[in-house]
Amino acid sequence: MVRVCVDAMGGDEKPSVVLEGIAQALSQDPDLQVLVCGARDVVVPFCDTHTRACALVTTQTIDMHEHPAEAVRTKRDSSIVQGCRAVKEHRADGFFSAGSTGAIFTAATLEIGRLKGVKRPAIAYAVPSTSQHRTVFLDLGANADVRPNALVQFAAMGRAYSRSMCHVKQPTVCLLSNGRESTKGSQNILEAHAALKVAGNWFIGNCEPTDIFSDYCDVVVCDGFCGNITLKTIESTMKFVAQRLKQAARTSLGAGIGLTLAAPAFRAIKHDLSGEEHGGAVLLGLNAPVFIGHGSTSQLAICQGTLACADAIRSNLVSKLAEDL
Repeated sequence: MVRVCVDAMGGDEKPSVVLEGIAQALSQDPDLQVLVCGARDVVVPFCDTHTRACALVTTQTIDMHEHPAEAVRTKRDSSIVQGCRAVKEHRADGFFSAGSTGAIFTAATLEIGRLKGVKRPAIAYAVPSTSQHRTVFLDLGANADVRPNALVQFAAMGRAYSRSMCHVKQPTVCLLSNGRESTKGSQNILEAHAALKVAGNWFIGNCEPTDIFSDYCDVVVCDGFCGNITLKTIESTMKFVAQRLKQAARTSLGAGIGLTLAAPAFRAIKHDLSGEEHGGAVLLGLNAPVFIGHGSTSQLAICQGTLACADAIRSNLVSKLAEDL
């Protein structure tokens, strides 16, 4: 049995959505146990009716708008802090939450702790491509400013994740820049390129943002500032395209019919990019698996995030990260 601690209070949706996702995960994985943390009136009735669910009652919740470090410091009995502490105390093997990313990062770093030698944990996500290939992209916002040696560590962690969760035998790594040429980029990028080049023959050079959704490489590394901006640019572009298509459908009968016919394809693209099917992002570099779901998450996303965390535990992801580092 593996035990995953799930934050019942995290996300923009009602806790009932999280509970439905947990129930779905339990039904799909007979070897899964879930430690459900949250308010008593939320978690206790649910756990009383599910044999492989156990309640962890907390009295506080960290909201999305709160300052992460301040909230973690002052709300010690919040579901995020207590969930991470449960992992630290070996009452659970991993943690999943769709709550505040900053609060999860802070609490997990303080409570669960970093792997030996890891200077900065990083947020990673396996980005889809036009084929079945998925590219591990990190850091997506945990570290705004990093030195070249940190990017080398990100590469090692990304490769371990690619092998363990994406089943790539020999993952290749690229550095995100404004051109594939080794002479492109800021001074920090040039220094990072030099550091990665001597780190291993798995580094194949720079890549551009357009390469992220291709099968050009298996891992793309960058600092959290660039990664987060890239991620939000992708999200905003998708919203812009969707709004323009709806506007066209309202003003043109032909466009409306075309959009209706193409709707299943657009839904499939949205579904793939949302992370619902693949469990969201993972916080790499800690002593236990920590997965982060999108705030506006669904029942399916909670289910998949819980199952992804369980898979990471079973595949010994943390041990593989430690070996690579």
